Amino acid sequence: MNIAYDAKRYFLNKTGLGNYSRDLIRILETHYPENNYIKYTTKLGGVDFLNSQRSTNATRLPQGLINKVFPSLWRNSRIVNDLIQDKIDIYHGLSGEIPINLRQTTIKSITTIHDLIFIRYPELYKPIDRYIYNQKSKHAVFQSDKIIAISQQTKSDLIDTYNISEDKIEVIYQTCHASFKNKKTEEEKDVIRSKYNLPRHFILNVGTVEPRKNAFQIVKSIEKLDIALLIIGRKTNYAKEIMHFVERKGMAKRVIFMEGLSMQELATIYAMADLLVYPSKFEGFGIPIIEALYSGLPVITSNSGVFPEAGGPSSCYIDPEDIDAIQSAIESILSSESTRAKMVSDGLEFVKRFDEDRIASQLIQCYKNIL
Repeated sequence: MNIAYDAKRYFLNKTGLGNYSRDLIRILETHYPENNYIKYTTKLGGVDFLNSQRSTNATRLPQGLINKVFPSLWRNSRIVNDLIQDKIDIYHGLSGEIPINLRQTTIKSITTIHDLIFIRYPELYKPIDRYIYNQKSKHAVFQSDKIIAISQQTKSDLIDTYNISEDKIEVIYQTCHASFKNKKTEEEKDVIRSKYNLPRHFILNVGTVEPRKNAFQIVKSIEKLDIALLIIGRKTNYAKEIMHFVERKGMAKRVIFMEGLSMQELATIYAMADLLVYPSKFEGFGIPIIEALYSGLPVITSNSGVFPEAGGPSSCYIDPEDIDAIQSAIESILSSESTRAKMVSDGLEFVKRFDEDRIASQLIQCYKNIL
């Protein structure tokens, strides 16, 4: 099969949709190398992602004066001429978009929809952004031959929002980077601890520091606890609110903010932590949860939406707005070695459903089914 990908995020996003794109293509290239996986992108960035000759050779950029001057026009419509020329069998939009005139060809199409947060939490987006996201999502949902939802939660949201048949939607979970699945040595941990001056014990939160992710509640919950909190993610104005609180309460030495880590460094920090606390209000999936489970880390997360789907039966679930409940859960887990051991053991068993060979098999079968 000749399979084309909208690879803009593959090359230009270092987190989120970029990680999803890179992991998906990587596991297919690894487990099903007999196919051609061709990445179409408006430009190249993050050259550290181009880590194989295969990846470099299977990349397409806009050609010709008009396409180079107007790369967005190429990505949204004129790319179809290149897809036909390359004899593409399937076009997979990895971030909720497909070209507007793809349906007029014989090329089959699949779109991955990650979430509909712009519908559920409109206050987080500018009106023009909500409008654009909705138009792109509606086009992709109705014009694609198949929709991949990254969770049952997203599938339900798609059905409720756009009133489409559930038969058109297939839930295929995402995996995470291989770095989280490799056991870290004490020497590796010591290097990171020394490089970033990290404490011996800490709880961890990962994700953009924004209101929806709810890190402020964790900070408030540990005010009276003797434990450090490491928050890793891009800062927004919300982070400034947290920092002001931290300074006012004299917690500056216990609440540490970090960002810009390599994947290997991030995975090592997961392995060093005592606990992941992830009280997000809403996600399409919640990749830090499975990163933690693969890392052998107990998880506290929210008790509704997608979170039980990602965390499994042995993670700890709390009301994300209940500071006392978060504090009590942290205290309970940190004070019981047997509880932590069972959560880790059960988590490692549960997370096998996100193993890359299983995900790759589901993706290939999905491709074959629509041809």
